[in-house]
Amino acid sequence: MLILLPPSEGKTPAVSGDAVDWAALAFPGLNASRATVLEALGTVSAHEDALALLGVGASLKRDVERNTRLRAEPAAPAHQVYSGVLYDALGYKTMTAAQRRKADQHVLVISALWGAIRFADRVPAYRLSMATSLPDVGRLASFWKPQLTDALAAAAQGQLLVDCRSSTYAAAWTPPPQHTVAVNVFSDVNGVRKVVSHFAKHTRGELARHLLTRQGRAPQTPEELHEAASEKWTAELVPGTTRKAHALNIVLPG
Repeated sequence: MLILLPPSEGKTPAVSGDAVDWAALAFPGLNASRATVLEALGTVSAHEDALALLGVGASLKRDVERNTRLRAEPAAPAHQVYSGVLYDALGYKTMTAAQRRKADQHVLVISALWGAIRFADRVPAYRLSMATSLPDVGRLASFWKPQLTDALAAAAQGQLLVDCRSSTYAAAWTPPPQHTVAVNVFSDVNGVRKVVSHFAKHTRGELARHLLTRQGRAPQTPEELHEAASEKWTAELVPGTTRKAHALNIVLPG
């Protein structure tokens, strides 16, 4: 099982420590592409119109300035750097040592800067969305798609892929649909089903935690994933096709 997560918008910078060790990152074949994106990001972030070019507000000025020195910035494990609703619900810090090892093995974060990293990979905090277009790189989802298709093929082989990414990050890699389950979250208000956003992040984080901390073996098929999710939620499995992933719909009470 591999749990695919998006990064958080907000990130917690490491206070001290060594800079990123590129050779130690998972999927080292992506390093040339990572360097290309990092260089382009640094150039844009040093521009006088950097905030507008990156599509962020004035409150994130310090984050954008940090983008200009990412090779030297202190790095920390991804599970510490990424914060926010989904990661709070996942609660890595409160897991047992064995559960943390499981998370380090089974979680992949799809990143606009790094392409794909594992939870234990040490990276600096940065500010960049997959929806961004960078000079000489283009729109990042399009840039990363062929890179990730090649780099993640071996990791995905024989695995059930639990896709908890937002649509922006899902666009950067399309895993094999027959082995992939996209996680959707709805609310049921007086019999009317509605898509939720904030609670979708929270619920996807809770699902990831449940899969990593529950007893027994990890789900290996969409049907087993449905059974595991049904231990905590009202859930339904929508079968996929040869071109479309399965869908796990979690329905929250209104």
